[in-house]
Amino acid sequence: MAARVLLVDGANVVGSVPDGWWRDRRGAAERLRDLLAAREGDEEVVLVLEGAARGVRSVPGVRVDEAPGSGDERIVELAAAYAERGCTVVTADRELRERVRALGADCAGPRTVRPAP
Repeated sequence: MAARVLLVDGANVVGSVPDGWWRDRRGAAERLRDLLAAREGDEEVVLVLEGAARGVRSVPGVRVDEAPGSGDERIVELAAAYAERGCTVVTADRELRERVRALGADCAGPRTVRPAP
């Protein structure tokens, strides 16, 4: 059986820590990607990025998925696609959480993957 999928709302997780990410959104997304790649676990990690964070490459352990429009819409699409495998969406966005839970996804907060400084 295929591993569970961890879908990470890049914009929401990056924005959860006020460390100046807004000055370099792509750099902040790269740092999050690298943090995710260093995690231990057997799930497949998908980092969903949008807007100015686009252009970040996938690395071993983290597949970057660039949303063509809204990151939330892309996460909902992916949650539906991975419903049978099982997935956890990492976001603090309440509306997004409701939408993906309706598809059977679990949810976790940003501190699951990015501890507060």
